[in-house]
Amino acid sequence: MKAAAGVALLLGLALFAALTLYEGAGDVARAIETAGFGVLWIVAIRLAQTVMAGFAWRALLPRSRPRPWLMARLRWVRESINNLLPVAQIGGDVIGARLLRRRGVPGGLAAASVIGDLLALTATQVLFTLLGVFFLADRRVSADLTLAILAGLVIMAPALAGFWLAPRLLAMGWLDRLAAFAEQRAGWSSVSGLPALRAAFDGILRRRSGLTAALAIHMGAWFVGALEIWLALYLLGEPRSYGAALAIESLGHAVKAAGFLIPGAWGVQEGGYIALCAVFGIASPTAIALSLIKRIPDFILGAPGLWLWRRMEGSSLRDIFFRAKFSPREEPHGL
Repeated sequence: MKAAAGVALLLGLALFAALTLYEGAGDVARAIETAGFGVLWIVAIRLAQTVMAGFAWRALLPRSRPRPWLMARLRWVRESINNLLPVAQIGGDVIGARLLRRRGVPGGLAAASVIGDLLALTATQVLFTLLGVFFLADRRVSADLTLAILAGLVIMAPALAGFWLAPRLLAMGWLDRLAAFAEQRAGWSSVSGLPALRAAFDGILRRRSGLTAALAIHMGAWFVGALEIWLALYLLGEPRSYGAALAIESLGHAVKAAGFLIPGAWGVQEGGYIALCAVFGIASPTAIALSLIKRIPDFILGAPGLWLWRRMEGSSLRDIFFRAKFSPREEPHGL
């Protein structure tokens, strides 16, 4: 898997380089230079989104939950790992559940909260994408872009059914039998945590107030994210309405979801932005510059996020990756 992800990343970077060279690397560089230090405001918007996402995650937990700012920091770590370590064997969401467990939250509840948070995030993303489709309803969209948007929606759509299907799937007795068989054959104590995970996830779904709050906060965070596009276009000298920015932001995420096999959707995101920006009369070099500006917060916020992960783990990143710290035996209720 690691090798396949590495190859996919190289192919994505090659596609990105080809698009940049074809559209004019000099024009792209000049467009980014135009934005200047105003990009730091975009970083601030992304940080606000991350904090909101942390609050949404916290809303899913019952009373006596961790402090809001702790959840915001854990969410920061999750995003940093997912953005900067795309070929890691463990994802930021798994690490988030692990760190939450180490802060006193029972393992089953920690894992269930991450699953519920991912479902809420993706469900609101589908609705946000449909809103972007509404803003493009009166404009001509290329067939390739339409196909990419539909592919992204198909990939994200199962989350809408996830709230209904997940508790029913977890309630099936064959999962317990499969867990017992796996534990007996592989010696993995982690699978015995399935009943705790099931009970915790059922509790999250039954707490309608917390679930509603998580969905509302995530939806609000998507609208805040559209400000990144709006501000970036202004800085690039191509100001557009907030509605246009919302369409580019929402449908850009759908295109990115369609390229999920490539870490970071390198090349795919840039191609999608070229097509989306063309609908609003924005030149291709500016579209590529816009995509690159959108990636800047990943690095500016991601680096300290990895440092924060190291501090929370209490060991170096080298130790985290090269020692047996994530064996199934250590996480009885992990994801």
